[in-house]
Amino acid sequence: MIAMPADSAADTMIDGSLARIRARAAPLGPGFAALGDAISRAARGGKRFRPALVTASFEAFRTEEGDSAAASSVAAAFELLHTAFVIHDDVIDHDTIRRGVPNVAGEFRQRGRSTGADATGAALLGDAAAILAGDLLLHEAFRLVAMADTDEARRERLFALLDDAVFVSAAGELADVENSVAADCAPREQIFEAAFNKTAVYSFRAPLQAGAVLADASPAALHVLGHAGGGLGLAFQLTDDLIGTFGTAGQAGRDGGGDLREAKRTPLVALAQDSGAAVRVDEALAHAHTGSVAVQRARTALEESGARTRLREIITETLDDVRRSSDDTALTPAAAVLLRTLADGIEARIP
Repeated sequence: MIAMPADSAADTMIDGSLARIRARAAPLGPGFAALGDAISRAARGGKRFRPALVTASFEAFRTEEGDSAAASSVAAAFELLHTAFVIHDDVIDHDTIRRGVPNVAGEFRQRGRSTGADATGAALLGDAAAILAGDLLLHEAFRLVAMADTDEARRERLFALLDDAVFVSAAGELADVENSVAADCAPREQIFEAAFNKTAVYSFRAPLQAGAVLADASPAALHVLGHAGGGLGLAFQLTDDLIGTFGTAGQAGRDGGGDLREAKRTPLVALAQDSGAAVRVDEALAHAHTGSVAVQRARTALEESGARTRLREIITETLDDVRRSSDDTALTPAAAVLLRTLADGIEARIP
């Protein structure tokens, strides 16, 4: 992840929201109390990159000293939104472990088994708990924006950004699943669009614009941030795709080649499909789930197809476009530096 300064005020807001969820859940039965605790655990341990973006953008455009409580509240909202998406994504992917420990679904599967449920019942309970946990966090994210100490005009613009982030991300997630279950690989443009929608808006574009809205940035500056934020988000996701295939276990946060084992239809695979080596790549990917030797063969096939080189070129071209956007006179000098710093940080992650 890109290194960003921590925001202790946003951390305090996040902790307060999690405490509120636990307090509201406790009187509603032992199962719901356990869910409140599981939600708190799910929100711990992350890099809290998205709230840092909100704060950094706010500081980059702020022209006078003032109360930054609203920025911290909105920053916290984006972290809870991210946690909600992660929990729901784990349900979609049937994952029960995150960061080496049971996630919400995994915890409640164990809870179900402890009460005598069979495997099907335990899985049902785990998925239900995770879906509800994500729903509660989505609610809390919107509540934080609603309660932020700002005027109604800014709040309306913030809600529009959050609304767009939720809808676009949901569209990207659904498209990603549709692409993964289809008999044939979707067209390259369709797979790239899904990759953009899943991550770029809620992780980069909306947080950057939200901070700028709270600092009264101009419409022209918000437009530049929208374009540059989208580019940063796409480059970040494409870099993650490279890491998921060619990165080390340390970079990926799990066994290397995880995307290959799961036969994900990533932009990297889409580029390989457009090459003359499509048949060989398909055969290698079909066997990648069988073990480390097969994973290495799939890596080799993708490398020799030219897909890795082409994807690196696309990432570099996208980041260069962001750097050009940073020269726009609508931005403050600090905002320009922020965009270039983010571009450099993403480029440094490319395996």
